[in-house]
Amino acid sequence: MSSQINVDQTTLVNAWQERLPTILKPGDHAEVAADERDSNAIRIHIGAAGRQEYSFDFQCTYVDSREVRVDLVDVERDGATTDERSENIQGMVGDYTRHIHECAQALQQITHH
Repeated sequence: MSSQINVDQTTLVNAWQERLPTILKPGDHAEVAADERDSNAIRIHIGAAGRQEYSFDFQCTYVDSREVRVDLVDVERDGATTDERSENIQGMVGDYTRHIHECAQALQQITHH
C-alpha cells in the first residue's frame, strides 16, 4: 500500500538542502530546488570536489513517503555536457545516487507521518 508524502515541497527542499551536504563527501556541494512540473519531486545539482569540475543534475521523485526514484538528468564537466557512460562517471553517479537514497532515508521523519 502506497502512502503519499505529507509535506509541502518548500519544506522538503529546505530539509534536503540542510541534510544532503552532511552526507556528501567533503568538498562536494549540493543545491536543491523544487521541481516545477512535479510537486512530488525535487531537483538536485551536485558539484563534485576536485579539479575536473564535474557537476551532476538529478531528479529525485517520491514514489511514496518512504521510497524515492533517482534519475540522472545531466552530467557536465567544466560547464559542458559530457558523456555519462564512462566508467569514472558511472561510478560517481552510483555514489551520488546512494547518497541521495541515504538522505531520503534520513528525512523519513518529515516525509512519513
